[in-house]
Amino acid sequence: MGLLSQGSPLSWEETRRHAEHVRKHGILQFLHIYRALRDRHKDVLKWGDEVEYMLVKFDHENKKVRLLLCGEEVLQMLQDKGEKINPNHPTLWRPEYGSYMIEGTPGQPYGGTMSEFNTVQDNMRKRRQEAASVLKENEAVCTVTSFPRLGCPGFTVPEYKPTPVEGGASKSLFFPDEAINKHPRFSTLTRNIRHRRGEKVVINVPIFKDKNTPSPFIETFPNDDGEAAKAAKPDYIYMDAMGFGMGNCCLQVTFQACSISEARYLYDQLATICPIVMALSAASPFYRGYVSDIDCRWGVISASVDDRTREERGLEPLKNNHYRISKSRYDSIDSYLSECGEKYNDIDLTIDKDIYEHLIKEGIDHLLAQHIAHLFIRDPLTLFEEKIHLDDANESDHFENIQSTNWQTMRFKPPPPNSDIGWRVEFRPMEVQLTDFENSAYVVFVVLLTRVILSYKLDFLIPLSKVDENMKVAQKRDAVRQGMFYFRKDICKGGNVVVDGCGSAQNGTGTDTEEYILMSIDTIINGKEGVFPGLIPILNSYLENMEVDVDTRCTILNYLKLIKKRASGARFNSLSTNIQQASSCYPLRKQVSSKWWVSPRDPE
Repeated sequence: MGLLSQGSPLSWEETRRHAEHVRKHGILQFLHIYRALRDRHKDVLKWGDEVEYMLVKFDHENKKVRLLLCGEEVLQMLQDKGEKINPNHPTLWRPEYGSYMIEGTPGQPYGGTMSEFNTVQDNMRKRRQEAASVLKENEAVCTVTSFPRLGCPGFTVPEYKPTPVEGGASKSLFFPDEAINKHPRFSTLTRNIRHRRGEKVVINVPIFKDKNTPSPFIETFPNDDGEAAKAAKPDYIYMDAMGFGMGNCCLQVTFQACSISEARYLYDQLATICPIVMALSAASPFYRGYVSDIDCRWGVISASVDDRTREERGLEPLKNNHYRISKSRYDSIDSYLSECGEKYNDIDLTIDKDIYEHLIKEGIDHLLAQHIAHLFIRDPLTLFEEKIHLDDANESDHFENIQSTNWQTMRFKPPPPNSDIGWRVEFRPMEVQLTDFENSAYVVFVVLLTRVILSYKLDFLIPLSKVDENMKVAQKRDAVRQGMFYFRKDICKGGNVVVDGCGSAQNGTGTDTEEYILMSIDTIINGKEGVFPGLIPILNSYLENMEVDVDTRCTILNYLKLIKKRASGARFNSLSTNIQQASSCYPLRKQVSSKWWVSPRDPE
C-alpha cells in the first residue's frame, strides 16, 4: 500500500509545517528521475498482479465468522519462510491497512510470452496455500472485497470495542483502532486525514430497500457526540473511519512499458476501461452489516480517505486553503497524459501553478507537467522524522509521499532511482474475487487487452467527463447488466482488417457523427452486430494471429469465457449479485436489509 517508510511518524501539525519542503523536494526528485530516464527505450514487457487477502476465524459452534487480527504475525512468518531465505522465492508478502489483511504478489514479474498466462493461477494458488500453512485450526485466508460485518459489534478476534476519543487514530464509533495494522504509516494516515479534514470522514452508502425495510431508514448512535447524527443521512448506511474503505480488498495489475511514451498511451487507454472492469468485477454489496444499494467499494474508499477541508470542498469561502478541490484523493483520473488524449481533457483541472511553471521551465511537456502539478496540490499525509532531509538525486521518498497517496483509477509510475525498473502504469479499479480462477481471469483479460491495444493501436478515448459519469454508473447495483456506459464507437481509427467490425458502429444510442455512444457492458465485452465488435472477439482475433500452444490457449479461453458470461448476465452474474441472491434465501435476513448472518445484532 504505497510508500512504507520506517521511523518516527510526525503529528499532523508537524507534518503540515514540512509540507512545502516535501512538495519542493518531491518535484526535484521527479526531475532527477525524468532527466535520467526520459530517453529509456526498449524495456521488455513485464507485469505483475497484487492480491489482497483477509484473515478470518470460523466459530462453527456459534456459526460466526470474524476477522482475525494477526496480519503482522502472519506476514512475518511468510517473509521468514520465503524472501528472507530465498531472494528468488516465487511469492512476496507485504502489509496492508487492516491488521486482518496481507498482500501477496508474484516473487518476480511475469514476462511477455503467452505461456506466462499459464502460471498466473498456479502462483495465486501457491500464495493462498502459503498463507494457509501458517494459520491455525479454524483459521483461513479469504479473498473477499468487503467483509459483511466490518464495523459491527464483535467483528474481530480478539474482540475490541471502538474508543471514539480524540486521542485515538480514527475516533470511530464502529471500527476499533486495534483493527489497523501496527505499522506506524497506517494509524498516522488515519489520524492525519481526520486532523487535516477538521472532522471525521463521512461515508454514506444508500441502503437496499427490502420488503420490510423501514422508510425512512434512520439509525441512532448511542456513543455519538453529535457528529454522527449530523453526518448520517436517512436511508443511508453511515460509516466514519478510513478502515471502512482501506479495510477492503482489491485486485491490481502493474505493467512495465517499453518507454515513457508507451506508458502514457497505456495510461490513457486503460483509464476508459476502468469503469467497465470495475462493474464486471463488482463484489461488495454489504457494509456495516447491512445490504446496500451499490455493488462496488470505490465510492466508499473515496470518502474514507477524503482529507479535504470544508473550504476545499466548497462548503466555506477560501481563507486558510489555496484551492477548491472537486474530488477526494481516491478517485478517477483527472487528465490524460498522451498527445492523442489532450483534446478529451474536458474537466477542470486544479493545479499548483508554481510547480507547473517550474516543470515547464525544466523541459517537462504541458500534459505531464499539469499531471504532476495536479497531484502536488495535495499535502503529504505522513512524514517520518528520519526522512525529512534526503538526497534528491538518489532517493524519491518525497515524490512517492505525494504520488502514493493520490489513489486514482490509474497510476503513472516513474522508475525508482538507481534501479533497472522501467516506466510503469498501474490498473487499480478491480474488486477481488473469491477464487484464484476468477482473479486470474480478470488479470489475464486486462493484460491481454494491453497487448491488443499496443499491437492494433486501438483508441478507446472519450471525454474524461464521460469516464467520470461511467464511474458513477459502474458502482450502482447490477450495473453489469443494467448500466449503460459511454464508449467509443470506432476504436481502430478508421478500421482494422484484423478486427472485424471496427469503425462500423451504426445502431446505438447516438448519431453516426458522434465518436462515442451509450452501450451495455454486454455490447462492450461481447459485441453487437452493427454497433460494436466487442473486446472478447478482438482478443480472440489477436490470439488467432499469435503462436500459442494448445495448453495456454485453453487456459486463456476458459478465462475469457468467464468474462464473457459475466458480461452477458446469461449464466454467471457478477459476484456481488450472486452474493445478494444467496443472502436473500437466508432464513434470518427477514427482508429488512440487515437481519441475517451479517446483522449488527444477534438474530431474534
